[in-house]
Amino acid sequence: MLCLRYSPVIFTTRRQQTIQLTKNYNRNVVVCEAKGPRPRYPRVWKTKKKIGTISKSLKLVECIKGLSNVKEEVYGALDSFIAWELEFPLITVKKALKILENEKEWKRIIQVTKWMLSKGQGRTMGSYFALLNALAEDGRLEEAEELWLKLFSQNLESMPRIFFQKMIAIYYHKEMNEKMFEIFADMEELGIRPTVPVVTMVGNVFQKLGMLDKYQKLKKKYPPPKWEYRYIKGKRVKIRTKDLDKSQDHDVESKSEEVDESEFDENSQDQADEVDEDYVEQIKDVEECEPGEISIVSSETRESSMST
Repeated sequence: MLCLRYSPVIFTTRRQQTIQLTKNYNRNVVVCEAKGPRPRYPRVWKTKKKIGTISKSLKLVECIKGLSNVKEEVYGALDSFIAWELEFPLITVKKALKILENEKEWKRIIQVTKWMLSKGQGRTMGSYFALLNALAEDGRLEEAEELWLKLFSQNLESMPRIFFQKMIAIYYHKEMNEKMFEIFADMEELGIRPTVPVVTMVGNVFQKLGMLDKYQKLKKKYPPPKWEYRYIKGKRVKIRTKDLDKSQDHDVESKSEEVDESEFDENSQDQADEVDEDYVEQIKDVEECEPGEISIVSSETRESSMST
């Protein structure tokens, strides 16, 4: 009787290596010598060349810089730039705005931000703050006030503190004291604690207008912080702030007590030099010490200064 058996197919390669195909192999798979099976028809429409967002943002900035300030021309160039994009390139536009902010191109920032907002993209508080800052730097105070009133009416209880600080700074430089007081009153009504620059600006205006009672109340209600953060050797360190009131009072007393140089004796001058040298040595010790030892050194310097 005849006996039929299946014999596997054997291929010989150039290196005299044999590759055996089993019975259940797929005919649509091409077998390579060393890499194994791969699809016969690879996907051609997926390319490996990808352009990063940084290079795209640089091209966007170069495309805008050579144009005039006409709205239709700028908007047309921006529309043609994103014509072949499947989705709106929000990251590219944000990076382009950052580049323009570093170059202080305030008019271009206003144009690009308004174009982005007209497309319904990037409606965040960060983009609105960049637009407000650009309007203030470009001198468009009326548009900045309109934007501020619109945002303040829409986000009454969730308005970030940085917007209040920006508007107070704008009115402070323009010497518009009444409007600055209105924004400061809104901060107090909403329970938003003002920052140190806001307190200093409002305090300076009180001193200019001769409102010393309100200035003292402001200092008592919002005293300067006892701690501040500084970076020493790349590490964030918490350090006690200097007592500003004592230093200011000391300056006032030194100015009021004007004495001729002839009245000082040599012994008093020597003592003053020794105190200054001790203070300089203490400062050097604080700079050379490690971050964990700063609080200990600061307390020792205070005790020594009080004893002197």
